Amino acid sequence: MMRNLATLIPHILAVVTYAIGLFYASQHFEFESPALLWLGALIALHISLRLYVQSGQRFSGLVWSWESPESQLTWKTMGFQCIPEIPYALRTLTIGLLTIAAARPQSSSSVEDLTREGIDIVLSMDLSASMLSKDFDPNRLEASKTVATDFVNDRPNDRIGVVAYEGEAFTQIPLTTDQRVVMNGIGELQTGLLEGGTAIGMGLATAVNRLKDSEAESKVVILLTDGVNNAGKIEPLDAAQLAKLNDIRVYTIGVGTIGKARSPVAKMGNQFQYDWVEVEIDETILRDIAKLTGGRYFRATNGEKLASIYTEIDELEKTRFNVLRYNQKTEEFLPYGIAAVLAFFIEFLLRQFAIRTLI
Repeated sequence: MMRNLATLIPHILAVVTYAIGLFYASQHFEFESPALLWLGALIALHISLRLYVQSGQRFSGLVWSWESPESQLTWKTMGFQCIPEIPYALRTLTIGLLTIAAARPQSSSSVEDLTREGIDIVLSMDLSASMLSKDFDPNRLEASKTVATDFVNDRPNDRIGVVAYEGEAFTQIPLTTDQRVVMNGIGELQTGLLEGGTAIGMGLATAVNRLKDSEAESKVVILLTDGVNNAGKIEPLDAAQLAKLNDIRVYTIGVGTIGKARSPVAKMGNQFQYDWVEVEIDETILRDIAKLTGGRYFRATNGEKLASIYTEIDELEKTRFNVLRYNQKTEEFLPYGIAAVLAFFIEFLLRQFAIRTLI
């Protein structure tokens, strides 16, 4: 019964090694030709043929007995009998490894090619003294800065700039994708940085100037004011025409309650004196600007309404993405092929030199 045990042991080790390799490949890779794995049946055929050949050979009464006083010698004999079978076991391993390689194990990775339709946005913000009116908490300017900061924070994929204006206008932040820079720039805005007044035309024209050379698919100005154009050398509708010529959409926002609001009327040192003042916003001009450029006009009468307006603009000007997904496959059969060649080479060396010497 134990006559062919010495023949089987090396082959069992080879089959176990093959099974480990196959298990690893099946867990980590996909097979391009999984049907070829059935060639693994050649291993069983090879071992069967080898056992058939060995069946004609007698191992001179080899007996495996646990209680025999000669058991230690028997184990040594068994080990010696295994040695000539090693080349055949290496051939068994070679067949198994070639079977795995023939099935072409492949690793795959999902690759995304993401492109976006760029949107460049300039926030043009009124800094006139009336923006300190108390109908917003704590005032119109601070409420506007807070909402604008949230708007910027929610748009990480766009270039955004900031223009500020009173009686004249200046660029606070050029177009950039650095949200932190933009939000810090908004936070630093305050009244009194420029000559007094409300130059809506200048504020819009400066914003348009920042966008006119942009290559973005969509160019937008969000113009916020709480008053009437009463300063500057450019009329608001002239600036709107310039925006239209450069394919720039303008969303206009009028900030202020309906009726009267506690507004600054005089300045004593560093302090403003407040009184109830009728809120005047040139809504006709703001509507005309928006209509001419393909935008929309909004009226914010409180902080909550202002926040909802920015949310609506955010929805209207969603950044659009084009995503191309494809699977990239990498052939992983080479290590198995190399291992098979190496096993075959070792078999050759053993058969030609080491085993022949021992036998």
